[in-house]
Amino acid sequence: MKRVYEEKNNNIKNLAAVHVAVVLFGIVGLFAKLVNLPAVILVLGRVFFSSIFLWTFLAVRRQKIRLEKKKDYLWMVGAGIVLALHWTSFMQSIQTSTVAIGTLTFSTFPLFVTFLEPYVFREKLKISDIVCAAIMLGGVVLIVPEFRLGNQMTQGVLWGLFSALTYAVLSLMNRWLSSRYSGTLTAFYEQAAAAVVLLPSLFILRPSVTVTDIGVLIVLGVVFTGLSHSLFISGLRTVKVRTAGIISGLESVYGIVGAFLVLGEVPGKREILGGVVILGVVFYSTMCSSKQ
Repeated sequence: MKRVYEEKNNNIKNLAAVHVAVVLFGIVGLFAKLVNLPAVILVLGRVFFSSIFLWTFLAVRRQKIRLEKKKDYLWMVGAGIVLALHWTSFMQSIQTSTVAIGTLTFSTFPLFVTFLEPYVFREKLKISDIVCAAIMLGGVVLIVPEFRLGNQMTQGVLWGLFSALTYAVLSLMNRWLSSRYSGTLTAFYEQAAAAVVLLPSLFILRPSVTVTDIGVLIVLGVVFTGLSHSLFISGLRTVKVRTAGIISGLESVYGIVGAFLVLGEVPGKREILGGVVILGVVFYSTMCSSKQ
């Protein structure tokens, strides 16, 4: 009886951890609007302070940091480069347009996974997946105000789609890495590699960074990146991947609500309708994959 109670209690704690992590993920987009720094510098600060936090976390828990094979370091560096591209394009999407457009277009990453995963892992492409991808693409079309590159909202959508594409690639790389290393160790190497890759931008752009900016970047890196990822990973110990996937779909919702409360951004009818279509397909696909 005591064991059942402890398991139930652990499940509740881990489920709460996943929810908190997703809320933090959703709020990240607000930093792109609140901090007056280029997107690439924002991401540099994020991964720099997050990698320090993750290294400290691993050291305190005395977990092995060295990788098993030399070629795995190349994989980690490659994943770090993709991560840098993903987060930079995501922040750029929000700075160019709105939090709603940035988060919703990023949510289309399953569309790219649908076509990349079968090719990479030699899995069969299903008709239902193609249909879902087509419907999701329709949701993106609804968000675009007009197909003109000079329009900032259109630029935001394109940056968001590139963010989704790079995240899809990163997810496939992480699928391979997760079979060999823990999520925390993988996150540390990827973010440390991203920090090294993005470091030259600090000397090229030479941004005017205040003490307040540094404080905000520390919070972004430690709380909204390092801590949030650690919470999400730890929650997966007992929370089913299906459930975590559904909860993750709320990331866009939290971002849009946060933007409304903090920035006063109100999504238009097209954005709301497109968002309903995109998130609806994400939830449906998650439920279908869990039944297989």
